[in-house]
Amino acid sequence: MTDKGLIHVYYGYGKGKTTAALGLALRASGQGLEVVVLQFLKDTPSGELGQLALLPNITVLRGKAGKMFVRDMDTADKDATKEKHDDNLRQAIELVMSGKCDLLILDEALDAYQLGLLDETIFSDLIIQKPSALELVITGHRPTDWIIDKADYITEMVKHKHPYNMGIQARKGIEF
Repeated sequence: MTDKGLIHVYYGYGKGKTTAALGLALRASGQGLEVVVLQFLKDTPSGELGQLALLPNITVLRGKAGKMFVRDMDTADKDATKEKHDDNLRQAIELVMSGKCDLLILDEALDAYQLGLLDETIFSDLIIQKPSALELVITGHRPTDWIIDKADYITEMVKHKHPYNMGIQARKGIEF
């Protein structure tokens, strides 16, 4: 790993944020780096999970309460989701601090943060006080100004057209 890790932000309403982040995870893994993928707001099976599990230097942490979208959660589900997210983030930070993480991916963290489903202090402290060698990727729909200011890479995924808007549901192996 280099001495200087950078902050990447992949955001927008287009497809490809998680795909880009996991592509970087695959590249880093192939170079022998330790990768931690922390997925917020996700708990359903997806095609990449089985493949990531085959790689010894990639750790995946994920989960939320219930199987519903956040908009359908009651207060108890939201509280349980926040607790799960905070626990996973603390675990990821422990891996970073113990030298067991060179690349940390916080997938959908922008949304969890803005929805109040992630401890703001833990999240902001990680970004602001990021260990210098840590490569950090943050994905979601809309970054806040302070995250944009801290980022070294900013990539916006813009949706010009999407099959979902034509009634085509998510397809196994393509969207999940």
